[in-house]
Amino acid sequence: MAVAMAHTVALRGAVGHLIDVQADVSAGQVGLTLVGRADAALSEGRDRVRMATVNSELPWPSTRRITVLLSPADLPKAGTHYDLALAVAILAAGGEIDPSALDGVAFIGELGLDGGLRAVTGVLPMVLAAAQRGIHAVVVPETQAREASMVPAMAVLGMRSLAQVVAELRGDEVPAAAPVPEPSGSHILGWRGDDRLAEVDLADLDGMADARYAAEVAAAGGHHILLEGPKGCGKTSLAERIPGLLPDLIGEEAVELAAVRSLAGLLDPADGLSGRPPFAAPHHDASKASVVGGGSGRVRPGQVSLAHGGVLFLDEFPLFRTDVIEALREPMESGDITVARGDETITLPARTLLVLAANPCPCGNFGGGRGMPACRCIGRVRQEYARKITGPITDRIDITRRLSAGRPFDAQVWGPSDPTAVVRARVSEARQRQAARYAGRGWRLNGQVSGPVLRSEWPLTAPAQAMLDDAVYGGSLTRRGAVRAHRLAWTVADLAGVDQPDVGEVECALALRSGASLPVTVLERRSA
Repeated sequence: MAVAMAHTVALRGAVGHLIDVQADVSAGQVGLTLVGRADAALSEGRDRVRMATVNSELPWPSTRRITVLLSPADLPKAGTHYDLALAVAILAAGGEIDPSALDGVAFIGELGLDGGLRAVTGVLPMVLAAAQRGIHAVVVPETQAREASMVPAMAVLGMRSLAQVVAELRGDEVPAAAPVPEPSGSHILGWRGDDRLAEVDLADLDGMADARYAAEVAAAGGHHILLEGPKGCGKTSLAERIPGLLPDLIGEEAVELAAVRSLAGLLDPADGLSGRPPFAAPHHDASKASVVGGGSGRVRPGQVSLAHGGVLFLDEFPLFRTDVIEALREPMESGDITVARGDETITLPARTLLVLAANPCPCGNFGGGRGMPACRCIGRVRQEYARKITGPITDRIDITRRLSAGRPFDAQVWGPSDPTAVVRARVSEARQRQAARYAGRGWRLNGQVSGPVLRSEWPLTAPAQAMLDDAVYGGSLTRRGAVRAHRLAWTVADLAGVDQPDVGEVECALALRSGASLPVTVLERRSA
């Protein structure tokens, strides 16, 4: 009996499992049996692997019984990236490759019938998982070598064909082969430009001093924000400028984002690691699967995960489907999203800054200034429209701002708007204070800190805590709301360079949360 083992990786959402591909070539009924909960695409790999081996002019044990076990056998396995590991394991079991050459190496790639390698999705998270399990080298399709090289201290071998991989494992001269085809997806609207948000600046907005400060606080602490007001009052304009307020992603954050994009098949290795936080703005007719993740067959990340570390903007929020709105509770609270489909349950990262925008009514004219068309919506319609934003969702929104189209510009009172670069510098400084405070803990921003830990280790001053408790006992604030106001107070303090939130910071936090006017002292300090 000849048995050999190669390694590859199975993905369950953002979690990678090292898979042992054990091949046995022995006497018995001729054929190839694949066991270990393989899906249809993987089961079809038996034919791809056999023809790829034969057409690569490599010996195929056609007169022997071949059994391949994908271990652990109870873990569902899906996809075509197992092909290369299947092929080298069978060839090693047949004596064509020294089995010891497969030790500590993971093989990832789909095979064509001619033996050529083809690109697959999810290479980066697979290599990350392999590195965590002690794998020191990976073999991937040539076009994805750069993507795999994003993992530090990993030896990456980008190959074009099965024949090249076998020659490398044998120590023979590597033969020539046709280049690996580029991934099938391509951008068809490149003429529109790559980043339209880079053209907008916070200085373009006249007035709205309180809303601009609220956006600054949201960016600094990672707080979810709701912008309400009639159409044309500047909700979308402000929301599109919030991504520019976020500092560049640090190395770990950039790798996390790249891994999610790789899972979705949207990562372009030529772009390398993205330094800028992402921005996603799905249409209000988007399905639940497209927003939070899911789909038939293999579960794909949704927009809330693709915006991980950045901003997810949901314009016309009450027009989103009810199931989409309610599904946002989990990522708003925990920063993760768990998707269950049949016997598959996966958890994806979704730590995004959620920016919601809502009109006061379906026509968008209610509450508008003089000169705007009158609202045509009856009272019942307005109530049903507002009811779409349920209490549990409202309680998870940290900041509420009500904008008015008829409000005079306040630039003459508070001065001109600061440019995006100036505000981003303040946000970066506030985030550095948070990083120092939470060093060695599982949080990066105030908006992520556990409530009990925040209250015990980073409390407010006694008068400030009394003010917060009075709001709870008076019924104007829930317990969850008190935790979020506490977090907001710390962000206000970090922006102001204050070591501990006091009454002034809590007063500002309560105003930000309730939608009330901000204390004049806050805006005066900003305009100074």
